Amino acid sequence: MKVFKFGGASVKNAEAVRNVGEIISKYSSGKLLVVISAMGKTTNKLEELMQAYFSNNTSSKEIVIKELKQFHFGIADALIPDKKHHIYSDLEDLFMELECLVDKQFESVSYDEMYDGIICYGELLSTKIVSDYLHSIDVKTKWVDARNFIQTDSNFREASVKWNETEETVNRILKPFIDRSIVITQGFIGRDEKNNTTTLGREGSDYTAAIFAYCLDAENVTIWKDVAGVMNADPKRFENAQKLSSINYNQAIELAYYGASVIHPKTIQPLKSKNISLYVNSFINMDDEGTVVNNQAENLNQACYIVKEKQTQLSFSTKNYSFIAEENLSYIFEAFAKHKVRINVMQNSAISFSACCDTKENKIEDLMNELKEYFIIESIPECVLLTVYNSTQNEDLPSIYQNKTVLLKQMLGHTIQMVIK
Repeated sequence: MKVFKFGGASVKNAEAVRNVGEIISKYSSGKLLVVISAMGKTTNKLEELMQAYFSNNTSSKEIVIKELKQFHFGIADALIPDKKHHIYSDLEDLFMELECLVDKQFESVSYDEMYDGIICYGELLSTKIVSDYLHSIDVKTKWVDARNFIQTDSNFREASVKWNETEETVNRILKPFIDRSIVITQGFIGRDEKNNTTTLGREGSDYTAAIFAYCLDAENVTIWKDVAGVMNADPKRFENAQKLSSINYNQAIELAYYGASVIHPKTIQPLKSKNISLYVNSFINMDDEGTVVNNQAENLNQACYIVKEKQTQLSFSTKNYSFIAEENLSYIFEAFAKHKVRINVMQNSAISFSACCDTKENKIEDLMNELKEYFIIESIPECVLLTVYNSTQNEDLPSIYQNKTVLLKQMLGHTIQMVIK
């Protein structure tokens, strides 16, 4: 049994969906579960809808929904021209649910809870289109709602999986479906015990594939990307970027932790626990050999460059000029956890603590407001975090960074991290 995952770029238009159909058709004789993300930039568009909802901007809501409809119905029309086909009523039903949701003003709902309730429609729409298209080309599929299987806590936007409940439900209900046809489902989404939609974090569809693979004891997982495999650097930034033919689980986890965009940070651990191989292949050149992640891979012998943009560096010092010791650090870390601001690299001296984190304006602002009573805080936005993993310490900085200011530099073993302004 295999698990495939296709991201938004692989289903960004009708031509791309046909290509996905061609790949899936080649594996239609075996047991297969396919996880699919929202199409193209749909998630970004739904985030615009979120902003319109919370600002109660009716005209903006209507404009965004109209654009979403035109986009998805346009793809459906190109794939299945028959207007009597049920794909059109399926999409209408989903859009009606979405419109009803954003027409209401809920007094008690939090931003994060509403976010998950709205953002899930990207995956629901894309999987309906792909599943119905596959049916139209005589590939037998079963569309299922991932929320009926991925059970989580209520930590909206970063939900934790309830593994025992999820595994039991997957084996009892989902496994019989896979024995009869290809299963098409959504990435990124789950459901809490109160029946609220939750999400597993941005780019969480890879993680969804790993969850299903773990619960089903799959043979392997394949993530289909628009790149040749896992690269040692972003080829858009580094001219001599090279594909890694294989990586072991532990190094893949570390690369993901530092921000390598090809693999989601949570994806590897469940696969490692059951020794399930992960393949990263190109959906553009599907016959090319990609990258395999498993226990058999040897350690990397080359440096890997990871760039994270949209970073903010925060520096804290005490107002009474006392040391940054355990009590102060405890208070700082509690605030970061409370406001869900992830620290990507940190450093402290006797009288200051610095942290580089993802720029999330509202969350960072709330964090600073809580801590400003006790600390002098300096915020430097628009930074870049460059990580050189498996460094020989002889690598040159990319030319685009050579004349920039290095605000923070940290070395840990064979890893160098630099915050650059």
